[in-house]
Amino acid sequence: MPTKPLKTANPSARLPTLLKQVFGYDAFRPLQREIMEASLHGRDAVAILPTGAGKSLCYQLPALVRDGLTVVVSPLIALMKDQVDQLQAAGVAATALNSSLDEKEARRRWNDLEAGRIKLLFVAPERLLMADFMRNLVRWRVDALAVDEAHCISEWGHDFRPEYRRLVSVREVLPNVPVLALTATATPRVRADIITQLKLVEPSVFIASFNRPNLTYRVKAKERAATQVVEFVRARSDSAGDAGIVYCQSRKGTEAVATALTAKGIAAAPYHAGLDASTRARHQDAFLRDELRVICATVAFGMGINKPNVRFVIHADLPKNIEGYYQETGRAGRDGLPAECLLLYSRGDVAKYLGFIAEMDDLDARRVARTQLDKMAAFADASACRRVELLGYFGEIRSDRTCDACDNCIDPRESFDATVDAQKFLSCVLRILQKDGFGVGLQHVADVLAGADTEKIRRWSHQTLSTYGIGKDRPRTAWLSLGRQLLQSGHLAQSQGQFPTLELSASGVDALRARTPVMLVKSVVAVDDLDPSVDPKAKSKAALKAGAIECDEPLFEQLRVVRKSLADARGVPPYVVFSDVALRHMARSYPSTRSEFLSVPGIGERKYTDFGSAFGSAIEQWLQSNKRVEFAALDAAPRAKSTAPRKAKAITLNETATQTLAMFREGHAIESIAGMRGLSASTIEGHLSAAIEAGEPFTRDEFMSRELAQAIDQAFASERGNSLRAVFEKLEGRASYGLLRISLALQTRTQPPTESVR
Repeated sequence: MPTKPLKTANPSARLPTLLKQVFGYDAFRPLQREIMEASLHGRDAVAILPTGAGKSLCYQLPALVRDGLTVVVSPLIALMKDQVDQLQAAGVAATALNSSLDEKEARRRWNDLEAGRIKLLFVAPERLLMADFMRNLVRWRVDALAVDEAHCISEWGHDFRPEYRRLVSVREVLPNVPVLALTATATPRVRADIITQLKLVEPSVFIASFNRPNLTYRVKAKERAATQVVEFVRARSDSAGDAGIVYCQSRKGTEAVATALTAKGIAAAPYHAGLDASTRARHQDAFLRDELRVICATVAFGMGINKPNVRFVIHADLPKNIEGYYQETGRAGRDGLPAECLLLYSRGDVAKYLGFIAEMDDLDARRVARTQLDKMAAFADASACRRVELLGYFGEIRSDRTCDACDNCIDPRESFDATVDAQKFLSCVLRILQKDGFGVGLQHVADVLAGADTEKIRRWSHQTLSTYGIGKDRPRTAWLSLGRQLLQSGHLAQSQGQFPTLELSASGVDALRARTPVMLVKSVVAVDDLDPSVDPKAKSKAALKAGAIECDEPLFEQLRVVRKSLADARGVPPYVVFSDVALRHMARSYPSTRSEFLSVPGIGERKYTDFGSAFGSAIEQWLQSNKRVEFAALDAAPRAKSTAPRKAKAITLNETATQTLAMFREGHAIESIAGMRGLSASTIEGHLSAAIEAGEPFTRDEFMSRELAQAIDQAFASERGNSLRAVFEKLEGRASYGLLRISLALQTRTQPPTESVR
């Protein structure tokens, strides 16, 4: 399906001029220009950019270069309205069609589209896919299609929306229109699914660093969540403009936290699906307009929020997966100014979620949920740099192992002697392997140690093991935490794949046989069952504030008042007028002339015309009674300690996987390696699959016959969209699950899209 480039010798030549004239910026952010140029030259593209990295500009600015219409698929009405408000404030002809419009307003916007007066149209996938609507697209001369929040198209994403899957039908109506898919969170698996489901043709894939250098990450023991939230917010009461979001897993939790904040004089309100639509809209609007300082919300809140001056995000409960945590924390500091992310963590949250997961009927869904929860809990338990752990989840490896902007780097926790408990855990793993000849997962080992009575324990007679119940004096969540720490310390290894199992590493074997001491880092939880000496109230040092803009703070607050008045008069949120970044630059440079105002980031021609006079008068009046403050020059582009470019598919193999790889390279078959190492064949296959994803140069001929490879390809083609189990059953046992994963890994690597990985 060919795409059509713009009929201009160099369609991207006007981009820098329009960037300054319309949006008020002198330079592009990383990858923005490359993404725009690929799209303007008619290529399909995928852009994976973190929240706050300027994804929207990647389709907004090219729309001004194109002659026709750019259609933007957006999942939420609030998100559409926010973008349209900001574009119109910058003088761009943008509109949205959705169910919130009355008949008269809908007709007016429809007429503008018919007359060709609109450059950008925002529409939900459900409306776009209507037959009548798609027929109109042909008449409206669509030059580009942008799919925002593209991770919604993948069942492996955290916000899967089935209607996104049907967007491929739009390509059949507009076969020569380039498609740009954009998202902030996409693992390699989700990225591949986006390309497949949208049928993108040889797409350019742009992957920016997932690092948000202006965010500080902290995890604290959860004791009394509402009280802790109040204390955190009150400690920042020196600036009433410090808005924040508190995420709770339950509706009751949002109500309790909002009530506690309000009782202390902090303007706060709840937001959850149990409130009626008008109340939710009122609370959201008040938050966007800086009339509420804190919104206490379930995960129902956030995707449609583009408020740039959110200075903190608090998770009062443990998120269910890392993707959700990353996206929710990403709503802090979208303007690039410093912001804080606090996670309140307790083992009780883990136990509660495990109870919910156990009630799931779908076994595959249960396994996925448990795996995601394990990884989230491992992040909370981690003693290493939070940023390194978080970025590593998305495949991004940092050369610098510290960031100076997370609790573990700012105030490292003390270590303690965990030898006795580690020996119990390691011994339990070994006893199970010796008895059954196969490994089990972390959850099951914790069950055995805690003396649980489960169906699996009875089926495998694990109640007869010598290690059964030797840890029943502590809750199983304590053993789960210890198991994660032993994985992080390298005493345990975990197989790759859908059903990860535990095995002892060389250092784990030494801890058992040679009684080598095991030193672990004290847990972050308030009462650590394995080390009761943890002090949960240890004070942290001040973190590096990447992106801070020093300015005349009293003037900044006065300019906020002016901005609020102008925004209220227009019926838009204050940030639509100017961002905090623009106000801070004004409060340090005191602009008075047109050229001085246009040199402020975020002030384009239209905004200067509409608002320059009001802010110029406010600054002039301020200087009549206040002394001008002089400031040192700002760095052109503030950055965190390390911004080393990341490598594609950067995966580090653990010790046991490296050993398997070496043996396979020596010519040993998978079954032979499994026998020699006392591991299952599926575990060995998991090691090799991980090696392929890490970039090891394998071909399928090294693992299977050409006939079997062809059969696997045919099975995947016929069972597209179904689970791995469906493919396995289709092949009637001719290929193991491990071989299927190896085949998938090889296909993903040997048939890649054109990538620009930054």
